[in-house]
Amino acid sequence: MTFGFNLLAEDGQARLGEVITSHGKINTPVFMPVGTYGAVKTLSPRVLMDLEAQIILSNTYHLMERPGIEIIKKHQGLHNFMSWNRPILTDSGGYQVFSLAKKRSIAEEGVTFNSPLNGDSIFLSPESCMQLQADFGVDIAMVLDECTSFPVKKAKAKESMLLSMRWAQRCRNSFSSDTSGLFGIVQGGMFEDLREKSLEKLII
Repeated sequence: MTFGFNLLAEDGQARLGEVITSHGKINTPVFMPVGTYGAVKTLSPRVLMDLEAQIILSNTYHLMERPGIEIIKKHQGLHNFMSWNRPILTDSGGYQVFSLAKKRSIAEEGVTFNSPLNGDSIFLSPESCMQLQADFGVDIAMVLDECTSFPVKKAKAKESMLLSMRWAQRCRNSFSSDTSGLFGIVQGGMFEDLREKSLEKLII
């Protein structure tokens, strides 16, 4: 099934819609239970289905650490690994690199960081981030972005936003699925003009 979105109703700035995926429809706005490592704590997939959860949010950074891409591949994707037949969205892991990695180096090519689990050096690029999420077989993938601290000076926020937009373009260039969606992330800190510029670059 081709990925898509339908706008069903509007009321001022409020919108009601549906996202169409190969694992079912998602009515928006939607609450996403968080299954960071491929499982929602204390709740089984059956309980989540009984609660009418429409989608689960997982995290690329954590999944590549534990259980690791090879184990997920052996299960032929994240849906089988989780025993979940409804949609899955994965965060790119950009925030976790910022918040968890004690030692990291950000460059045009991507980000190099040390695993908080064992200290191994890991390199994540926009292209490898897309490949990981493709191997997971998720319904919605998110682009790799750089997260800034708060507060942040405007010059740094602009530099970071422009890097994130170049990464977003590389993610889009390497994203080839017509059965899943690619989620763009607006950056620019608390500066409205930078965030508007970021949005413009994402949708052009």
